[in-house]
Amino acid sequence: MTKPRNARLILENGTEFSGQSFGFPRSVAGEVVFNTAMTGYPESLTDPSYKGQILVSTFPLIGNYGVPSSEKEQGILKHFESDKIHISGLVISDYSFEYSHWNAENSLGRWLSENKIPAIFGIDTRALTKVLRENGCMLGKIVIDDTDVDWYDPNKEHLVDQVSIKEKIIYGKGKYKIMLVDCGVKYNIIRSLLNYDTTVIRVPWNYDYFNDDYDGLFISNGPGDPAMCKEAIENLSKAMKGSKPIFGICLGSQLLGIASGAETFKLKYGHRSHNQPVIEVGTNKCYITSQNHGFAVDHTKLKGDWLAYFLNLNDDTCEGIQHKTKPIFATQFHPEASGGPTDTAFLFERFIDLIKTNTMTQSK
Repeated sequence: MTKPRNARLILENGTEFSGQSFGFPRSVAGEVVFNTAMTGYPESLTDPSYKGQILVSTFPLIGNYGVPSSEKEQGILKHFESDKIHISGLVISDYSFEYSHWNAENSLGRWLSENKIPAIFGIDTRALTKVLRENGCMLGKIVIDDTDVDWYDPNKEHLVDQVSIKEKIIYGKGKYKIMLVDCGVKYNIIRSLLNYDTTVIRVPWNYDYFNDDYDGLFISNGPGDPAMCKEAIENLSKAMKGSKPIFGICLGSQLLGIASGAETFKLKYGHRSHNQPVIEVGTNKCYITSQNHGFAVDHTKLKGDWLAYFLNLNDDTCEGIQHKTKPIFATQFHPEASGGPTDTAFLFERFIDLIKTNTMTQSK
């Protein structure tokens, strides 16, 4: 084993944390955010919604079950959320150099090094998280061996355009055609849709789908400020005038919110965990959800026939919206969460049922 190099995490307010490098030995800058999940680091690292961010994992032991195999199923990697690592860097407390799992084929450190992603361990991540909770998300740097880099703010870039596909991809051969607008889609969304009798047509974020044949429209998750996705919002505004069911997740919820006439805002430090409680408006049912977002819809400014669907029980922010009469709804959290929980996976069935009902109505 190569001796770890000295490394520092430097925040824009001047706070520094010292540790050691266990990933690729290069310095990097980005936005520092934290995740409270106990498991699922391979899924989190490959989630396109983390594009441009330095991820802090608050769980104290990372790397103990290694990294799973790269086998494919239904045309996509079976154990990851995309085909690459999207975080800019990783910050953890204790790294397990020894790993053990029946499906592991690599160590976390080696996987990061192979993908040229820097990482640092030996950091008091609880103290760091306290700084981020009090000050909000901040720009930061992982500096290896005092090789400094310039500050970098990913929020100034069109991150969705960077992570979305460029050409149409089709999965499955089912009866119902789902138009999936890829704003940085997680693979488990595709898997969840393919669990039904569907054909999933994955298209770029700004794709004009009005001349295409489809039964339901799905707007995916993705990174960055939703206001930058003007073409996707314009397309949604036109699609919402029709009768076809629409389902949005995470960034998809924000885009639907803007298209409906509401506003979005940046959260102080975001929601990134596998244990966020939300309540369903009207039923008072509580669900435990997985989340990864830095922006939210201002549900106090929903207009016309739009209603809040779910609310966050920690801070009362909007966790979903729905239309009073049309088959359109969205969630800020991830019903498809890979790594769990799957309490709200039934929402995919709701979407498919709406498609079936609408298809039968249109055929009469």
